[in-house]
Amino acid sequence: MTQKSNKLIEVLSRYAVVSDDIQDALRRLVPVKEFGKGAVLLREGNTAGECYFVLEGCIRCYYLKDGVDKTAEFYTEGDVASPVTYGSAEPSPCWLECVEPVLAAVGTPESENEMYAHNPEMEKINRVMAEAVMAKYQRTHNEYKNNTPEERYAHLVETRPDLLDRVPHYQIASYLGIAPESLSRIRKRLKAAQKGKKIERIYKVTNF
Repeated sequence: MTQKSNKLIEVLSRYAVVSDDIQDALRRLVPVKEFGKGAVLLREGNTAGECYFVLEGCIRCYYLKDGVDKTAEFYTEGDVASPVTYGSAEPSPCWLECVEPVLAAVGTPESENEMYAHNPEMEKINRVMAEAVMAKYQRTHNEYKNNTPEERYAHLVETRPDLLDRVPHYQIASYLGIAPESLSRIRKRLKAAQKGKKIERIYKVTNF
């Protein structure tokens, strides 16, 4: 447990200074758990009593519409998988599933309240983290809303290239809002364009 908790403290330290008191409280109140690939952390219709701060691995959030799953988000290292209904009695409209083996700190409303009551400093750390996460998701939302599927894919390649090797391509396609066949065509076009630019650069150098 100590080694896993140390991983939590290490990741939190990227956002703010974590005092010794906070470290002790985290080890006491926040369990760090391992989940296998394919593990379902939340099912549609269930109450969301837990949230997950990802230390290693990837969690996918998706919705089922007419029997087809629509990927809403991928949560990787440093992200918080917190369903929209977290902490309420409302049934969850989404699913959370581990795309890879996951190591995550598991939070509950009760553990968070106890943490804040005895360690007000933790609220500041959470606020800094929340601001960083919200800024990231706002950028993602703007990209999704304003760009074409090809532009969305290019942005994903630029900002989150690791996902392309970690996540099945049909889930990437779902995340971009397109069919897998459309994603394949986009990838071929971009690869051809990149190859053309490379050849053009070589031609310019050799004919300087």
